[in-house]
Amino acid sequence: MNRDQIWDVIVTERRAVVALLESLSADEWQQQSLCSRWTIHDVGAHLTMQQMGLSDAFPMMRQWQGSLARTIAHTARVRAAALTPEQIVTELRDTAGRRRRNIGVTRLETLTDVLVHTQDIAIPLGRQHTMPAEAAAECATRTLSMRWPPPLPSVRAVAGLRLTATDVDWSAGQGPEVRGPMEALLLTITGRHVWRDRLSGEGVARL
Repeated sequence: MNRDQIWDVIVTERRAVVALLESLSADEWQQQSLCSRWTIHDVGAHLTMQQMGLSDAFPMMRQWQGSLARTIAHTARVRAAALTPEQIVTELRDTAGRRRRNIGVTRLETLTDVLVHTQDIAIPLGRQHTMPAEAAAECATRTLSMRWPPPLPSVRAVAGLRLTATDVDWSAGQGPEVRGPMEALLLTITGRHVWRDRLSGEGVARL
């Protein structure tokens, strides 16, 4: 995928998550997401952080929580406490078409963020949103190879396995094979095991 194609998917997926969030009841906003200790409200607030510039990053760093992941989680919860669901939806809608990304990351991290967090919202609520397989493959390749931001613990967990998609031409790694839809593989690579029953192969037991 070239730059324009990646941004087209980002914009499409941002608008899709806006539509999803608009459809939620007040109770659903408070339900647990796939992210540990994050409600749907927290995830929505986190998505408003996709376009932070240098001036936004400094206040976040002043509240450093010992690691980048914990600091991001803390900032998302602070934003969730400050923003109503309606304000989150409005901000996400108003910024969906902007080709902006957080300082220090590439457009592929921005794409991964919106693809995975949309599922963090949809899956526990029983909503369906199909992840575009080609885009998910681009994100999986980036997630497995990146050194900054620091690799996720789940990336280390799939080391020594051969990951093979069944719905798009993509594979990575060496070792016992894990096969499945690209969507399920990306969620596994990013630490979500909710769709493990959609994976097969001798490497599944290692997961």
